[in-house]
Amino acid sequence: MIAESPLVGYIHEPFNLNHSLGICAAKFDYWFPYISYENESIYYEHIKNTLSFSYNLSSQLKTIRRPGNVLQVLREYNTFYRYRNSTVRPLVKDPIAIFSAEWLAQTFDIDVIVLIRHPAAFASSLKRLNWTHPFSHFLGQHLLMKDHLHPFEADIRAYTEKEHDIIDQAALLWRLIYHMVVQYQKNHDDWTFVRHEDISREPLRGFQTLFDVLNIEFSERIRTTIEEYTDSSNPDQAPDGGHSLKLDSKSNIWNWKHRLTVSEVERIRTQVEDISSVFYLDEDW
Repeated sequence: MIAESPLVGYIHEPFNLNHSLGICAAKFDYWFPYISYENESIYYEHIKNTLSFSYNLSSQLKTIRRPGNVLQVLREYNTFYRYRNSTVRPLVKDPIAIFSAEWLAQTFDIDVIVLIRHPAAFASSLKRLNWTHPFSHFLGQHLLMKDHLHPFEADIRAYTEKEHDIIDQAALLWRLIYHMVVQYQKNHDDWTFVRHEDISREPLRGFQTLFDVLNIEFSERIRTTIEEYTDSSNPDQAPDGGHSLKLDSKSNIWNWKHRLTVSEVERIRTQVEDISSVFYLDEDW
Protein backbone atom coordinates (compact mmCIF):
# COMPACT_ATOMS: atom_id res chain seq x y z
CA MET A 1 0.00 0.00 0.00
CA ILE A 2 2.85 2.39 0.74
CA ALA A 3 4.34 1.58 -2.65
CA GLU A 4 1.12 2.85 -4.25
CA SER A 5 2.64 6.29 -3.83
CA PRO A 6 4.40 7.54 -6.99
CA LEU A 7 7.13 8.80 -4.65
CA VAL A 8 8.16 5.28 -3.63
CA GLY A 9 10.08 2.53 -5.44
CA TYR A 10 9.27 -0.99 -4.23
CA ILE A 11 12.07 -3.54 -3.63
CA HIS A 12 10.86 -7.06 -2.86
CA GLU A 13 12.77 -9.17 -0.29
CA PRO A 14 16.41 -8.74 -1.30
CA PHE A 15 17.43 -10.82 1.77
CA ASN A 16 15.42 -13.82 0.62
CA LEU A 17 17.66 -16.76 -0.35
CA ASN A 18 15.76 -16.95 -3.64
CA HIS A 19 16.02 -13.26 -4.47
CA SER A 20 16.95 -11.86 -7.85
CA LEU A 21 20.70 -11.23 -8.10
CA GLY A 22 19.89 -8.32 -10.38
CA ILE A 23 18.02 -6.61 -7.59
CA CYS A 24 20.65 -7.51 -5.01
CA ALA A 25 23.94 -9.20 -5.92
CA ALA A 26 24.66 -10.18 -2.30
CA LYS A 27 24.65 -13.94 -1.85
CA PHE A 28 23.30 -15.04 1.49
CA ASP A 29 24.05 -18.49 2.89
CA TYR A 30 21.32 -18.50 5.51
CA TRP A 31 17.68 -17.61 6.02
CA PHE A 32 17.39 -14.52 8.25
CA PRO A 33 20.94 -13.32 7.58
CA TYR A 34 22.55 -11.08 10.17
CA ILE A 35 24.64 -8.12 9.03
CA SER A 36 26.57 -6.07 11.57
CA TYR A 37 29.66 -3.86 11.53
CA GLU A 38 31.76 -6.99 12.00
CA ASN A 39 30.78 -8.58 8.69
CA GLU A 40 29.40 -5.66 6.66
CA SER A 41 32.29 -5.62 4.18
CA ILE A 42 30.81 -8.67 2.42
CA TYR A 43 27.46 -7.01 1.84
CA TYR A 44 27.80 -3.22 1.96
CA GLU A 45 28.32 -2.41 -1.74
CA HIS A 46 25.61 -4.83 -2.85
CA ILE A 47 23.02 -3.39 -0.45
CA LYS A 48 24.07 0.15 -1.37
CA ASN A 49 23.51 -0.66 -5.05
CA THR A 50 20.11 -2.14 -4.28
CA LEU A 51 18.99 0.95 -2.39
CA SER A 52 20.21 3.21 -5.21
CA PHE A 53 18.32 1.08 -7.78
CA SER A 54 21.51 -0.02 -9.52
CA TYR A 55 20.45 -3.23 -11.25
CA ASN A 56 23.16 -5.91 -11.59
CA LEU A 57 22.27 -7.10 -15.07
CA SER A 58 25.34 -9.30 -15.60
CA SER A 59 24.77 -11.29 -12.40
CA GLN A 60 21.12 -11.88 -13.17
CA LEU A 61 21.71 -12.88 -16.78
CA LYS A 62 23.98 -15.70 -15.57
CA THR A 63 21.02 -17.23 -13.71
CA ILE A 64 18.79 -17.53 -16.79
CA ARG A 65 17.87 -21.13 -17.56
CA ARG A 66 14.83 -20.62 -19.80
CA PRO A 67 14.06 -18.08 -22.55
CA GLY A 68 11.01 -16.93 -20.62
CA ASN A 69 13.23 -15.69 -17.79
CA VAL A 70 14.64 -13.01 -20.09
CA LEU A 71 11.37 -11.07 -19.98
CA GLN A 72 11.38 -11.11 -16.17
CA VAL A 73 14.95 -9.78 -16.12
CA LEU A 74 14.05 -7.02 -18.57
CA ARG A 75 11.03 -6.02 -16.48
CA GLU A 76 13.17 -5.81 -13.35
CA TYR A 77 15.89 -3.87 -15.16
CA ASN A 78 13.42 -1.39 -16.65
CA THR A 79 11.73 -0.88 -13.28
CA PHE A 80 15.04 -0.13 -11.56
CA TYR A 81 16.11 2.11 -14.45
CA ARG A 82 12.89 4.10 -14.11
CA TYR A 83 13.29 4.36 -10.33
CA ARG A 84 16.94 5.41 -10.59
CA ASN A 85 16.11 8.19 -13.01
CA SER A 86 13.42 9.65 -10.78
CA THR A 87 13.32 10.98 -7.24
CA VAL A 88 11.53 8.04 -5.62
CA ARG A 89 12.49 6.70 -2.21
CA PRO A 90 13.37 2.99 -1.98
CA LEU A 91 10.95 0.86 0.02
CA VAL A 92 12.41 -2.49 1.07
CA LYS A 93 9.77 -4.97 2.19
CA ASP A 94 11.58 -7.90 3.76
CA PRO A 95 10.72 -9.86 6.92
CA ILE A 96 13.87 -11.94 6.30
CA ALA A 97 15.94 -8.79 7.06
CA ILE A 98 14.64 -8.49 10.64
CA PHE A 99 17.97 -9.33 12.29
CA SER A 100 19.82 -6.88 10.03
CA ALA A 101 17.37 -4.00 10.52
CA GLU A 102 19.59 -2.13 12.98
CA TRP A 103 22.59 -2.21 10.63
CA LEU A 104 20.43 -1.14 7.70
CA ALA A 105 18.98 1.78 9.63
CA GLN A 106 22.30 3.02 10.96
CA THR A 107 24.26 2.50 7.75
CA PHE A 108 21.78 3.88 5.23
CA ASP A 109 19.65 6.21 7.38
CA ILE A 110 16.54 4.10 6.78
CA ASP A 111 13.11 4.78 8.27
CA VAL A 112 12.09 1.48 9.85
CA ILE A 113 8.55 0.16 10.17
CA VAL A 114 8.21 -3.09 12.13
CA LEU A 115 4.95 -4.94 11.53
CA ILE A 116 4.07 -7.11 14.54
CA ARG A 117 2.07 -10.31 13.97
CA HIS A 118 0.14 -12.36 16.52
CA PRO A 119 2.03 -15.61 17.22
CA ALA A 120 -1.03 -17.77 16.51
CA ALA A 121 -1.62 -15.94 13.22
CA PHE A 122 2.04 -16.42 12.34
CA ALA A 123 1.86 -20.15 13.13
CA SER A 124 -1.41 -20.44 11.23
CA SER A 125 0.20 -18.97 8.10
CA LEU A 126 3.15 -21.37 8.29
CA LYS A 127 0.77 -24.29 8.78
CA ARG A 128 -1.39 -23.22 5.82
CA LEU A 129 1.66 -22.87 3.55
CA ASN A 130 3.44 -25.90 5.07
CA TRP A 131 6.60 -23.84 5.58
CA THR A 132 9.20 -25.37 7.87
CA HIS A 133 12.44 -23.73 8.95
CA PRO A 134 16.06 -25.00 9.06
CA PHE A 135 17.13 -23.88 12.54
CA SER A 136 20.73 -24.79 11.74
CA HIS A 137 20.80 -21.50 9.81
CA PHE A 138 20.88 -19.67 13.13
CA LEU A 139 23.67 -21.79 14.59
CA GLY A 140 25.70 -21.24 11.43
CA GLN A 141 25.66 -17.48 12.05
CA HIS A 142 28.12 -17.15 14.91
CA LEU A 143 27.81 -13.37 15.16
CA LEU A 144 24.02 -13.57 15.40
CA MET A 145 24.23 -16.20 18.13
CA LYS A 146 26.87 -14.20 20.01
CA ASP A 147 25.15 -10.84 19.74
CA HIS A 148 21.48 -11.76 20.13
CA LEU A 149 20.31 -15.38 20.14
CA HIS A 150 22.61 -16.98 22.73
CA PRO A 151 19.76 -17.22 25.31
CA PHE A 152 18.00 -19.61 22.91
CA GLU A 153 20.98 -21.74 21.91
CA ALA A 154 19.80 -24.91 23.67
CA ASP A 155 16.37 -24.73 22.03
CA ILE A 156 17.84 -23.98 18.60
CA ARG A 157 20.21 -26.94 18.91
CA ALA A 158 17.35 -29.23 19.94
CA TYR A 159 15.32 -28.16 16.89
CA THR A 160 18.38 -28.61 14.69
CA GLU A 161 19.14 -32.11 15.91
CA LYS A 162 15.56 -33.32 15.75
CA GLU A 163 12.81 -31.98 13.50
CA HIS A 164 9.79 -30.76 15.44
CA ASP A 165 6.29 -30.34 14.07
CA ILE A 166 5.35 -27.15 12.27
CA ILE A 167 3.47 -25.63 15.23
CA ASP A 168 6.44 -25.96 17.58
CA GLN A 169 8.74 -24.68 14.85
CA ALA A 170 6.52 -21.63 14.33
CA ALA A 171 6.46 -20.91 18.06
CA LEU A 172 10.25 -20.99 18.40
CA LEU A 173 10.79 -18.97 15.24
CA TRP A 174 8.30 -16.36 16.48
CA ARG A 175 10.15 -16.17 19.83
CA LEU A 176 13.49 -15.60 18.13
CA ILE A 177 12.14 -12.88 15.86
CA TYR A 178 10.18 -11.05 18.53
CA HIS A 179 12.93 -11.29 21.11
CA MET A 180 14.74 -9.10 18.59
CA VAL A 181 11.73 -6.82 18.14
CA VAL A 182 11.51 -6.25 21.91
CA GLN A 183 15.15 -5.14 21.90
CA TYR A 184 14.47 -2.83 18.99
CA GLN A 185 11.56 -1.23 20.83
CA LYS A 186 13.80 -0.54 23.81
CA ASN A 187 16.62 0.93 21.76
CA HIS A 188 14.90 2.76 18.89
CA ASP A 189 12.13 5.14 19.84
CA ASP A 190 12.47 6.70 16.38
CA TRP A 191 11.28 3.49 14.70
CA THR A 192 7.61 2.78 14.00
CA PHE A 193 6.04 -0.36 15.47
CA VAL A 194 2.52 -1.34 14.42
CA ARG A 195 0.48 -4.45 15.11
CA HIS A 196 -0.93 -6.16 12.03
CA GLU A 197 -4.27 -6.54 13.83
CA ASP A 198 -4.57 -2.82 14.55
CA ILE A 199 -3.96 -1.72 10.99
CA SER A 200 -6.32 -4.47 9.78
CA ARG A 201 -9.15 -3.17 12.01
CA GLU A 202 -8.75 0.42 10.85
CA PRO A 203 -6.71 0.37 7.63
CA LEU A 204 -7.40 3.95 6.58
CA ARG A 205 -6.45 5.41 9.94
CA GLY A 206 -3.47 3.05 10.24
CA PHE A 207 -2.06 3.85 6.84
CA GLN A 208 -2.74 7.56 7.24
CA THR A 209 -0.48 7.43 10.32
CA LEU A 210 2.24 5.56 8.45
CA PHE A 211 2.13 7.96 5.51
CA ASP A 212 2.39 10.90 7.93
CA VAL A 213 5.39 9.31 9.69
CA LEU A 214 7.09 8.79 6.34
CA ASN A 215 6.13 12.27 5.09
CA ILE A 216 4.37 10.85 2.03
CA GLU A 217 1.17 12.35 0.67
CA PHE A 218 -1.93 10.28 1.53
CA SER A 219 -3.78 10.99 -1.69
CA GLU A 220 -7.37 10.19 -2.57
CA ARG A 221 -6.17 7.57 -5.03
CA ILE A 222 -4.20 5.81 -2.29
CA ARG A 223 -7.19 6.00 0.05
CA THR A 224 -9.37 4.37 -2.62
CA THR A 225 -6.81 1.62 -3.23
CA ILE A 226 -6.59 0.79 0.47
CA GLU A 227 -10.37 0.60 0.69
CA GLU A 228 -10.43 -1.70 -2.33
CA TYR A 229 -7.82 -4.06 -0.90
CA THR A 230 -9.26 -4.26 2.63
CA ASP A 231 -13.02 -4.11 1.97
CA SER A 232 -15.44 -6.52 3.66
CA SER A 233 -16.56 -7.72 0.22
CA ASN A 234 -13.17 -9.36 -0.32
CA PRO A 235 -12.47 -13.00 0.68
CA ASP A 236 -11.72 -13.46 4.36
CA GLN A 237 -8.65 -15.59 3.66
CA ALA A 238 -6.13 -16.40 0.94
CA PRO A 239 -6.50 -19.61 -1.08
CA ASP A 240 -4.84 -22.73 0.32
CA GLY A 241 -1.13 -22.69 -0.40
CA GLY A 242 -1.30 -19.25 -2.01
CA HIS A 243 -1.30 -15.53 -1.30
CA SER A 244 -3.81 -12.77 -1.85
CA LEU A 245 -3.49 -9.03 -1.30
CA LYS A 246 -7.22 -8.31 -1.51
CA LEU A 247 -8.79 -9.56 1.73
CA ASP A 248 -11.50 -8.63 4.18
CA SER A 249 -8.90 -7.27 6.57
CA LYS A 250 -11.09 -7.34 9.71
CA SER A 251 -12.19 -10.95 9.22
CA ASN A 252 -8.66 -12.01 8.33
CA ILE A 253 -7.48 -11.08 11.83
CA TRP A 254 -9.10 -14.16 13.38
CA ASN A 255 -8.55 -16.76 10.66
CA TRP A 256 -6.05 -18.53 12.90
CA LYS A 257 -8.92 -19.55 15.18
CA HIS A 258 -10.32 -21.65 12.34
CA ARG A 259 -7.04 -23.08 11.08
CA LEU A 260 -5.57 -24.05 14.44
CA THR A 261 -7.01 -26.46 16.98
CA VAL A 262 -7.59 -25.37 20.56
CA SER A 263 -4.68 -27.52 21.71
CA GLU A 264 -2.39 -26.00 19.07
CA VAL A 265 -3.29 -22.48 20.23
CA GLU A 266 -2.63 -23.43 23.85
CA ARG A 267 0.69 -24.98 22.87
CA ILE A 268 1.75 -21.85 21.01
CA ARG A 269 0.74 -19.53 23.83
CA THR A 270 2.57 -21.59 26.46
CA GLN A 271 5.78 -21.41 24.46
CA VAL A 272 5.68 -17.71 23.52
CA GLU A 273 3.97 -16.11 26.53
CA ASP A 274 7.17 -14.67 28.00
CA ILE A 275 7.58 -12.52 24.88
CA SER A 276 4.08 -12.28 23.41
CA SER A 277 2.76 -10.64 26.60
CA VAL A 278 4.71 -7.53 25.57
CA PHE A 279 2.46 -7.18 22.53
CA TYR A 280 -0.77 -9.09 23.25
CA LEU A 281 -3.18 -9.29 26.19
CA ASP A 282 -5.52 -12.11 27.27
CA GLU A 283 -8.35 -10.80 25.08
CA ASP A 284 -6.10 -11.10 22.03
CA TRP A 285 -6.13 -14.87 22.43
